[in-house]
Amino acid sequence: MFTYQKRTQYPIDIKHKDVRMARYILTQYGGPYGELGAAIRYLNHRYTMPDERGKTLLTDIGTEELGHVEMICMMVYQLTKDATIQELEEGGLGGNFATHGIDMFPVDANGQDFSVTGIGATGDFIANLSEDMAAEEKARATYEHLIDLATDAEVIKPLLFLRQREVVHFNRFKELYEVYKREYKSK
Repeated sequence: MFTYQKRTQYPIDIKHKDVRMARYILTQYGGPYGELGAAIRYLNHRYTMPDERGKTLLTDIGTEELGHVEMICMMVYQLTKDATIQELEEGGLGGNFATHGIDMFPVDANGQDFSVTGIGATGDFIANLSEDMAAEEKARATYEHLIDLATDAEVIKPLLFLRQREVVHFNRFKELYEVYKREYKSK
């Protein structure tokens, strides 16, 4: 079902260290509207879809979100490459270093651990698609905030790409939602 290609959807090549920005971007790894939660949500919701259209769409988008997790990780690692302990502390990642060394841990920008409590799963495909659309809009808004915080074009470009993918995913979910509302509303 999954194919791994040794490249990201969008090239990541950040040359300038920015621990502060890495901390902010970390929210799209383990934050409430991040890529890890999206992948889990969609790969779970696919099983409630009433037909192959829905199952395929949720599988495709969920799998793509796993690729976005990789992109976020790559960005954070490039932004923190060769950072000293002092730079990590000054950039707000001292607590992460104390617990995990230079390894990333799924948290948000404030250090709150990743949680599945925000992932809605009702067993109702219409409600789940509504949840999926909302998740994409929240992720889009988060990317817009990150873009506003960024100052380096090497950081902004992949953030813009990821933001645009949220818009595309929202539109695909909305199309399926509207089809299902028409086809299954009386059932």
